[in-house]
Amino acid sequence: MNRIFHWLFFFSLLLSSLAGAGQAPSAAAGTYPELLALFKEWRAFEAPPLRDGAPDYTAETFEKRRPAFEKLRARLLAIDTAGWPVAQQVDWHIIWAEMNGYGFNQRVLQPWARDPAFYKSLWTARSDVPAHEGPTHHRTTEIWTYSFPLSPSERERLLDDLGVIPPLNAQAKLNLTGNARDLWIAGIRDIRRQSGDLKAILEQPGVGEDAALVAAIEAAIASTDDLAAWLEAEAKTKTGPSGIGKENYTWYLQNVHLVPLTWEDEVMLLKRELARAWAALKLEEHRNRNLPELVAAGSPEAYAALAERSAQSLMNFLEQDEIVPVKEYFEPALWAHLGEYVPEETRHFFWITAHYDPRPLYSHFYHWFELARMDNEPHASPIRREPLLYNIFDSRNEGVATAVEEMFMQAGLYDDDPRVREIVYILIAQRAARGLGSLYAHANEMTMEEAGGIHSEYTPRGWMKTEKELLLFEQHLYLRQPGYGTSYITGKYLVENALAEFARMKESRKEPFRIKDFFDRLNAMGNIPIALGHWEMTGQDAPIREIVK
Repeated sequence: MNRIFHWLFFFSLLLSSLAGAGQAPSAAAGTYPELLALFKEWRAFEAPPLRDGAPDYTAETFEKRRPAFEKLRARLLAIDTAGWPVAQQVDWHIIWAEMNGYGFNQRVLQPWARDPAFYKSLWTARSDVPAHEGPTHHRTTEIWTYSFPLSPSERERLLDDLGVIPPLNAQAKLNLTGNARDLWIAGIRDIRRQSGDLKAILEQPGVGEDAALVAAIEAAIASTDDLAAWLEAEAKTKTGPSGIGKENYTWYLQNVHLVPLTWEDEVMLLKRELARAWAALKLEEHRNRNLPELVAAGSPEAYAALAERSAQSLMNFLEQDEIVPVKEYFEPALWAHLGEYVPEETRHFFWITAHYDPRPLYSHFYHWFELARMDNEPHASPIRREPLLYNIFDSRNEGVATAVEEMFMQAGLYDDDPRVREIVYILIAQRAARGLGSLYAHANEMTMEEAGGIHSEYTPRGWMKTEKELLLFEQHLYLRQPGYGTSYITGKYLVENALAEFARMKESRKEPFRIKDFFDRLNAMGNIPIALGHWEMTGQDAPIREIVK
């Protein structure tokens, strides 16, 4: 936790000049157009070659490609960014982090060898963050992007997508040599479910009458079932840990996701947030003890009315209270995800909260505003326009979505019903508990099941005990993707730190502070790690320089 205290005390003293910030570890000159050209080459390289029509993740191919990767990395390090505008220096660091992620995956994480869920090919819904959460292979079938019945061109695209699945599943049986027991056992569930999702495509309009599509789907189902059976047969031989260890976790956190914390820092921070959330919840409950308790929506009609009223309340608050610059695409982005009534016995944690009042969850749906911005206002920088690789966006997207839940509350969103404040603290406690469990799992001090115990036991009101699928999904994801389980709380901390410094700078210059200005600057930067956004917003680069050094 020393690093956190160092930040809180000294960070405000480290205001770097924009011109002097950003010495790259290099001696050679370079230009920004050269960086853009290198980025294009890097992204083309990062996608593996094909083997029998599927991406090639074999150990031999990785070794064969290593010299080409080293040349790309050397070219990046040879670019001297001294004197560049901060935004361009930030772009350099994004590529640096992505290359570190590639090297770490090959050296340590190796999802193609350790993680059966890496071979999940069929995705039925868009993620609420820029790319799918966790390691994902390069030729997935994004069935949510198709409209049925298919046009001729879309039919060919789907046939091409489906044709990847059988050879990739066959390759999986060659590549999966790891001994990570928890990852192996949990991954079987993902592969089994893919078979059912493939069968559902057969029910789409026009598919059953298309012999070629039916044959491609049936081949994908057969190969998926075969892979699942093989995984189950091999499971009894898997006895090893699944975490990457504290040292690897810290290196990955700092050098890939650009989060200037250590494993130990995150443990302390999440413990602090868990205790704070529980204490604040109990104080809120005391404060509200004479108010009527919230009543959950008990019918589809009641939920629909509640959802409509809550979404409008949030949008009015953001615009009329000048919280966020509201764009025309915000409202349709939110309305598409209002959810629907779920019977009480099948509600998982988040829909339990939403049936009392969905505004805290809708605040977290800031995600959909960010994705709509990517769709409607692509970033000027090609480096920031597409999703960053390896979930490097997590501190930004999950951090902001979590931070605004409490920020909007503190700014007055629930002045009409203080009881809703209790839900916000329950959400914070849940995220702190699940992240804390994931830290112990990565340190191999707990199994995935034991980490889930913290997640379940330390979520208030027993709301993580009602539906086990969410618990399994979240802990599995966090074991697959180091740093993701903690990014909600650590990202929230980094966002709050950036807000504090932005406000301090305004005050020191005797300029008015407007929360709308902060979000406007934050939104304009794109989905980049918060530490980079902090640098771009304030000129302070000390944490990033410390990592790069």
